[in-house]
Amino acid sequence: MRYKIELCYKGTNYSGWQRQPNAQTVQQILEDSINLIFRDSVEITGCGRTDAGVHAKYYIAHFDSENNYNYISVKKLNNYLPVDIAIFDITPASEDFHARFSAKSRTYEYIISTKKNPFDYGLSLYLPKPLKLDLMNEALLKLLDYSDFTSFSKLHTDVKTNNCKILNAGIKTQDDKIIIYITADRFLRNMVRAIVGTLIEVGRGKLNISDFYKIIESRNRGNAGKSVPADGLFLVNVEY
Repeated sequence: MRYKIELCYKGTNYSGWQRQPNAQTVQQILEDSINLIFRDSVEITGCGRTDAGVHAKYYIAHFDSENNYNYISVKKLNNYLPVDIAIFDITPASEDFHARFSAKSRTYEYIISTKKNPFDYGLSLYLPKPLKLDLMNEALLKLLDYSDFTSFSKLHTDVKTNNCKILNAGIKTQDDKIIIYITADRFLRNMVRAIVGTLIEVGRGKLNISDFYKIIESRNRGNAGKSVPADGLFLVNVEY
């Protein structure tokens, strides 16, 4: 039986989702927990590879097993897992369901705090100086006109193409928070953090809209802004 897992995690203490030889990851914790509790050696496939320190408010994964998993299994897992990982549900899925390849889109949010608050530490980027949000939003919307995002990709990755289709993007404010959101069919490594870092330069007046276009069209990571810290980045939705 193929099972779909819906979960969330705070990524601060993890080197991303994907299992690594010498680092603690969410996949490793989850697989080891299932093996220990249910004596079931499963290999879990996630909907994407979140970087070290990145959070997920909503994450999808799948695994195959001959065991029967249900709401009782969810309770047992949640009782054992660390406080920064929580399972919403485990449900049967069709044989052809694939957490990564069946996904139509993913949505990330990056949170900027404009007011110092110790309870936001590790979950947002603190920027007290005002930003020109109208220019940042204009630049964001222009991303929908492009497909090659080499300028915002981590160098020397093993992907075959740097083409992505951005379906929606924008900025919303909530109290003292600035939330930048981007929905796309796929994301390159470090892509959202590099885009946000460059947008902040636009918001500070260090780059104009024309500069932003030129950065995208240059297909050169060296021309874009610095990547913002992982603290403020959240995967918030996956559509199938």
